[in-house]
Amino acid sequence: MIPSPPPRSAHVHLGGVPRDALRQALRDAGVQLNDAGEALFADARFTTLAERRSVEIVEVTVAELGFPEGATYDELVKRAAERGLAECPLELGPHLRLQRMDQAEVVADPTANRAPPGSLTIASRPLDDSEDTPRGFYLRRVDGITWLRGYRSWSGHGWSPGDALVFVVRQAE
Repeated sequence: MIPSPPPRSAHVHLGGVPRDALRQALRDAGVQLNDAGEALFADARFTTLAERRSVEIVEVTVAELGFPEGATYDELVKRAAERGLAECPLELGPHLRLQRMDQAEVVADPTANRAPPGSLTIASRPLDDSEDTPRGFYLRRVDGITWLRGYRSWSGHGWSPGDALVFVVRQAE
């Protein structure tokens, strides 16, 4: 087995920007949203923090979390928690997109019911249990366009070993 590279970490600033202003900042930066991303922004349950703060994030693949054959989202969240990581607030997706406009573009065939190659999924708690409600955001760059896309899935969806997710590092209490 080839050893996995170490998880990538960074700091992201979030909060201090109302939801509508955050959406406008994405527009001003030329970031495109799909229908599911627009639906997340339109949902009153999508809130932003009043105060600006910085959080440490870690990018990790499903395999790096110890699942070389893939795993469900619940399994990923449980394993991440064992490693001191937690789900991100939903607003982290738009803030990370604005702070990471230089995401590399990966040319690949379209995928159905799978995370696209080169995408970065924000691990965040879904707004509800409905399969009709988008579950969260992912970042992608394709055909020269920078995207913040919402996605839908079901609780038993199997994430592939190479899928990359972002978690926050839990703060000591």
